[in-house]
Amino acid sequence: METKTVYFDRPGSENTEEVFRIARQRAKELSIKTVVVASTRGETAVKAMEAFQGLRVICVTHSHGFREANTQTFTKENRRIVESKGGIILTATHIFAGVSRAVRNKFSTYIIGDIVASVLRVLGEGVKVVCEIAVMAADAGLVRTDEEVIAIAGTGKGSDTAVVLTPVNSQNFFDLKVKEILCKPRF
Repeated sequence: METKTVYFDRPGSENTEEVFRIARQRAKELSIKTVVVASTRGETAVKAMEAFQGLRVICVTHSHGFREANTQTFTKENRRIVESKGGIILTATHIFAGVSRAVRNKFSTYIIGDIVASVLRVLGEGVKVVCEIAVMAADAGLVRTDEEVIAIAGTGKGSDTAVVLTPVNSQNFFDLKVKEILCKPRF
């Protein structure tokens, strides 16, 4: 099989529309019905709802209090828009953070979640995030572990990375297989 990977000159939100176009086309070619999209504030999630009409869209965001205690970064208005268009929003703790981050912050040491995240970042921030959100969605029961999905994430704002993968639950993380890298920044 021969497929095409698109490399962007720069990471960031200016790639979002092209990422969505590439992902939609590949979803059609592979008959993939579910797209998992990372979105912190919800702007990318709203755009995804337009771009992926007819597909199941799961938007994954930070847990409550991620940036600041007692706050949610995914805005109420964006939540309303996404849900009104049939999107699913998953608000959850990052699989590479949570208690690992607490240990790092308290004891100034790194543990396995930090190390796995850093290794994945060798391929780019977006590659780390697509793996993370797919596993988070599997753990929440929102995606199956025996069906391919397209996972989309970015570096900072917007989207610049898309992959085809089959999600796994977090306890099976090392069985995760990224089957295709559709696009990513070329750093």
